[in-house]
Amino acid sequence: MDYGHELVFGTFLTPDVENAERVIALAQLTEQLGLDLVTVQDHPYQPRLLDAWTLLSVIAAHTQSVSVSTNVANLPLRHPVVLARSVATLDRITGGRVELGLGAGGFLEAVAANAGPRLTAGESVEALEEAIAIIREVWAGGTGGIRLAGKHYTVAGAKRGPEPSHEVSIWLGAYKPRMLAVTGRLADGWLPSSAYVPPAELPALNKLIDEAAVAAGREPSAVRRLYNISGNFNGHGGFLQGGEELWIDQLTELTLTEGMSTYILASDNPEDIRRFADLAPAVREAVAAARATAAATTAGSSAGSTATSGDSATGATSASASAASTAPSFPSPAPARGNFSVVPTLPPSAKRSGVQVLDESERPTGPALDPTRTYTPQQLASGEHLVQVHDHLRAELEQIRDLVEQVAAGSLGVGAARDHINTMTMRQNNWTLGVYCETYCRLVTTHHSIEDAALFPRLRRADPALTPVVDRLQAEHLIIHDVLEGVDKALVALVDGSGTIDTLRAAVDLLDDTLLSHLSYEERELVEPLARLGVM
Repeated sequence: MDYGHELVFGTFLTPDVENAERVIALAQLTEQLGLDLVTVQDHPYQPRLLDAWTLLSVIAAHTQSVSVSTNVANLPLRHPVVLARSVATLDRITGGRVELGLGAGGFLEAVAANAGPRLTAGESVEALEEAIAIIREVWAGGTGGIRLAGKHYTVAGAKRGPEPSHEVSIWLGAYKPRMLAVTGRLADGWLPSSAYVPPAELPALNKLIDEAAVAAGREPSAVRRLYNISGNFNGHGGFLQGGEELWIDQLTELTLTEGMSTYILASDNPEDIRRFADLAPAVREAVAAARATAAATTAGSSAGSTATSGDSATGATSASASAASTAPSFPSPAPARGNFSVVPTLPPSAKRSGVQVLDESERPTGPALDPTRTYTPQQLASGEHLVQVHDHLRAELEQIRDLVEQVAAGSLGVGAARDHINTMTMRQNNWTLGVYCETYCRLVTTHHSIEDAALFPRLRRADPALTPVVDRLQAEHLIIHDVLEGVDKALVALVDGSGTIDTLRAAVDLLDDTLLSHLSYEERELVEPLARLGVM
């Protein structure tokens, strides 16, 4: 779910006590490169780390526009009244450049060893809830004393103020259900780290926050979704393990599917920060384009549903009532049915390989298409985009065949062929369903953990009758990955002399059969649900 927040990009710097000047210089670099936010961790019990609030004050004094925040403040060693006044003071001095990342205090023994309260995990969450109320009362300004009697903090007549220069956000570092519920009820933002919450786990945790927000009478969009991220621009597949284009696609996908909108790079490497700053505008542009497309689609869908409300209701009932079944093979070619004009591509009638790794007779089918249902052009576009992107992948398969023949003819080295194949979309996509996005067939290189955790569950929830199909597609992704690995192994074997060009051809034949069969099956089962359900 995209919550529609403006995108923010920042850095998460290590407050190393031995390199204070370098930390300040990296903060200045963050600002010079056009990034929005500088954050530092707060572990007051660690003498090897600089004090967070002192450091942030110096960083703010050495910069002009970038915002600063703890990531996250250790509440048990930061009394809420003093913390609130520290934040407000720095915010007033900087003209509104301070936010508050706040945590319940994860290292309870270390807190106790440094004269902090000895709390259980449950008690620390209780204390956090009380502290948030106190902090907001301090910031509220006005006359009259603050009187809040809590289990962990009691404020009996404390004066309000100073007021911050702007409305400071409270972002909670939360991972467990109880803390996530507090985030949904009380916080302005959720600030997890990808090292602890990988993309595959975001949907479930976002759901807990959303449910808590709704139960408290809030909109889920009231909670900004931030994400501390780390990666490797020289990696080879995986979340943020690759070049800038991969980062752009994956961060865009996270924004559109999981609503993450503030990306904070955990790196003290100036080159990483520069590359991150360079790609930030592209992420903003891609998200803006996708949102514009989604808005246009929604407007078109609303107009279409108004004109054909009776047909739509009948179609939805008919589709949901259709149980999943098992089909022996692909159906015979058929013209466009009713108003649904997107025709899936059929696989070749003949197989190239004697080896078969997919049992096509066991593939389930989803709900039958309702021939009376009508679709708007915007709805049809999603299925068309899927076919177009698959056509790109089919073209890449032909390129692989051409590369193999060039190797056989001696006009191309095996190493060069392997490098070329490894840069292709089909290698980078890792066989996710979401090889396309809403921005008109923009090929993405999103790691399968994001799509398997985001789009597949959305399809299952939107129409449970699709569950067998989605499960099968997900299983085939793994099979195709192994087939691609087989092509790579055949290339390596050709180099070391343990394989032949015929072995490589056989591996490509198997890829040809498996790929074309899978793409056709995916189109057959999903072009209509993507239009009907509007989950992308």
